[in-house]
Amino acid sequence: MRGTTLIIDCHGHYTTAPPALAAWRDQQIAALDGSGPAPARAGLRISDDELRETIEPNQLRLMDERGIDLTIFSPRASFMAHHIGGFETSAEWAAICNELCYRVSTLYPERFVPAAMLPQSPGVDPATCIPELTRCVEEYGAVALNLNPDPSGGHWTAPPLTDRSWYPIYEKMVEYDIPAMVHVSTSVNPAFHTTGAHYLNADTTAFMQLVQGDLFRDFPQLRLVIPHGGGAVPYHWGRFRGLAMALGKPELEEHVLNNVFFDTCVYHQPGSDLLFEVVPARNILFASEMIGAVRSVDPRTGHHFDDTRRYAEAANLSEEDWAAIREHNARRVYPRLDALLKGQGR
Repeated sequence: MRGTTLIIDCHGHYTTAPPALAAWRDQQIAALDGSGPAPARAGLRISDDELRETIEPNQLRLMDERGIDLTIFSPRASFMAHHIGGFETSAEWAAICNELCYRVSTLYPERFVPAAMLPQSPGVDPATCIPELTRCVEEYGAVALNLNPDPSGGHWTAPPLTDRSWYPIYEKMVEYDIPAMVHVSTSVNPAFHTTGAHYLNADTTAFMQLVQGDLFRDFPQLRLVIPHGGGAVPYHWGRFRGLAMALGKPELEEHVLNNVFFDTCVYHQPGSDLLFEVVPARNILFASEMIGAVRSVDPRTGHHFDDTRRYAEAANLSEEDWAAIREHNARRVYPRLDALLKGQGR
C-alpha cells in the first residue's frame, strides 16, 4: 500500500439487495399489463438485519479485503430500467431503491454514502425528476446522482445530453454542487448486450455528444463522470481530438476536461495502463463497480477482474497521481462528500 490517504470508490451499486426488492418490482411490472394487483409500497418490508446480511459478506467484505475505505453507493444500474411503465412507475421504484441505499449509509456511515437514482421515463420531461433529486440530497445526504442518457433501454430516443431539455437537471446539480455519473440501464434492444455493449456504447456516445456541443459554456461548474473508464474514449483519444478540430472546437483539455471525469472500472492491466497514460490524472477517479458486470476471478491472475486497485498500484503512477486518483479528485468532484468526510474527521 502506498501512502495513508483514503481510497474512495466512486462507483458502487446495490447489486446484492434482498430478494424482496426484486419480488416487489416483479409485482409492480406484472400490474402494468393487468397480470396482477399493483403492490403497495408499504408492503415491502426489509429489516436492517436483512440489509446487513446482504452488505457485510459482499460489498463490505471486499472493501475490507481490498483496502477500500468508502464507496459512493447507488441503486443497481440494470434495475433502474426506466423504459418500464411511465413516470409514475419510475418515481415509485426510484424512491424505494434510493431509500434502501440511504439506509445502508446510515448503518455504515463511514463506509457508504448514497447517490441518487432519478425517476426518468422515455419521452417525459427530465424536469419531473427534480423532486426526487431534491429529496435525496436534502433528506438522504446524496452526494451525486446517476443520469441515464437513454431511458428507452437501448433504442436511444432521448435527445443528446447537450439538449436544453436536460437543463433543469443541470441547474439543480449546479445549485447543489453535485456531479452526475452518466450511466445507462438495461438494454432491451437485442443488438446491444447490456453490460458488454450498451454500457460501453453509452460511455463513448455521451463523450462524443459533449464534444459536439457547448454544454459547459452554459454550465461551467457542471461536473459529469463517465464510467467504465470512458468506454472507447481513451483508446480513440486521437480520433476525438481530430473530430473536435473538425468541428471547430478547442482542444479536449479546454473543451471538456474541466468538467468531465473518468473512473477506473477497467478490468485488465493493459487497459488500465492506457487510461492512466492518455487521460490526465486530475480527470481520473478510482472505482471498481464491484459485484457488478464482471464478478468472476481472472484465471490468468488469480484475482477478481473488478479488483481495480491492483491495476492502479501496478501502473506507472507517481505517488502524487495515485493519491489524486484514489482520494483527492473525488473530494474535489464531489464537494458534499468532502464536507461529509471532514465532518467525520477524515
